[in-house]
Amino acid sequence: MGGLAHNPVFRGATKIALDDKGRMVVPARYRERLAERSGGQLIATVNLDGECLLIYPMSDWEPVERKVMELPTFHPLSSRLRRLMVGHASDLTLDGHGRVLLPTELREFAQIERNAMLVGQGNRFELWQEARWAERRDFWLQSGTPGNDLPPELDSFSL
Repeated sequence: MGGLAHNPVFRGATKIALDDKGRMVVPARYRERLAERSGGQLIATVNLDGECLLIYPMSDWEPVERKVMELPTFHPLSSRLRRLMVGHASDLTLDGHGRVLLPTELREFAQIERNAMLVGQGNRFELWQEARWAERRDFWLQSGTPGNDLPPELDSFSL
């Protein structure tokens, strides 16, 4: 069966503090998986909703990028997706201390100055400005059960 090296699962929400240079320390529990999965090479880009950054191991980003680049070039939504996701994609390298340097443009986009939340999302992470994460999380919790808003694939899903 596939081990962690072939199928990393990143889960959990962790408070992160960026240093004065914009470096983020990746939690120790993820470092080995990231090293095995992509040699410590990551991609950070913007999330389309404009609220956070997405961080992928390089090996998980490549198929996403390929799919985005295969979308029709004359379709306005495809062009927007390509401009935002690929246009803002930045290479990150996990250093020997488990840190990555986040580009200024990406930090400004997500309004992350120092305090952030790193949220595992399976094959990638979301990086949120801490106060924004708390606000959105509380909103989602107060919104109740989505009910009919769920996609049909989740009709038989139960917790």
